[in-house]
Amino acid sequence: MPHIAIRDMVANSYVNGVYALVNPQLGTTRQGKPFFKALIRDATGEVPIRVWTFEEAAMSDVTHTGFVFISGQTQSYQGQVQMIAETIRGVEVSHTDLARLLPVTKGDITSMMHEVGELLRSMKHPGMVVLAEQYLSTASLMDRFRSAPAAVSVHHAFIGGLLEHTLQLMKLADAMLPRYPGLNRDLVLMGLFLHDLGKTSELEWEKGFSYTVDGNLIGHVVRGAVWLHGMAAKVAAERGAVLPPEALRVLMHMVISHHGQLEHGAAKLPSTPEAMFVAMLDNLDAKVAASLVAAARDKGDTHTPGHEFSDKVWALDVKVYRPDPLQPAVVSPPTHA
Repeated sequence: MPHIAIRDMVANSYVNGVYALVNPQLGTTRQGKPFFKALIRDATGEVPIRVWTFEEAAMSDVTHTGFVFISGQTQSYQGQVQMIAETIRGVEVSHTDLARLLPVTKGDITSMMHEVGELLRSMKHPGMVVLAEQYLSTASLMDRFRSAPAAVSVHHAFIGGLLEHTLQLMKLADAMLPRYPGLNRDLVLMGLFLHDLGKTSELEWEKGFSYTVDGNLIGHVVRGAVWLHGMAAKVAAERGAVLPPEALRVLMHMVISHHGQLEHGAAKLPSTPEAMFVAMLDNLDAKVAASLVAAARDKGDTHTPGHEFSDKVWALDVKVYRPDPLQPAVVSPPTHA
């Protein structure tokens, strides 16, 4: 059967195909039996999926690739299309499948990349600008920066997500910095540009969103710090531009501390004003983005009794309350078999 796009799914239809898998979880029925719940996604949207008869031992086989073959029936549940699968199994997908299975940024990648470059070139210290140009002129790195997701599933998990997240942070910082005149703008902008750049090595998206060997063994925090040391040495050797050693040390500290807390993956706690600002701003954007995805206020069923909360979002450790209480309920259009 041809692939049925998520946006074209209607209730009371048979679906048989391959989709991306998001936020898979085990639930428990009222009878105490395990069931599988998640979202299935393609480039056009996502819908909930449930597998009512499911063995807990099958969880790893179903989820290990991030893509599943499913067959089953759609139904209308509280105003929303939901998939009830009879069959589900993890599958590998080809590169050509990704365009229809993976979401893509709604922004223009060329324009966003131009904005990042302009913000970096607006820094005042010449050594910082030359260091930024060294990164921007590394074509292979910037090609991956343009297309990488910012995460596998938590926030900005789509093609171009890393670029969108980075630009969002840099623009937020540029707007907020006049309120904090004691902060060094160059350090903040460069720190935000660098903070997640190691994800271009940590993540792979050619066959779905997952972690590379480098990501599993090194991680983006350490990889970003290693790259920074190498880039600064190359600039000093080839261009004669010297970044003050203390500035390099502080930039490296910002990279290794941007997760904010040791238990969240920071190698050190943020210990400069700029590092604190970067870590807090990164946390703000990531968590707000994740909560907006979970709220899914465009789905039209947020005010339906029993459907006001999302499934638990593990990265936030809560179920997100979905309605905007100052906006009227959005009524979904009727579905037809």
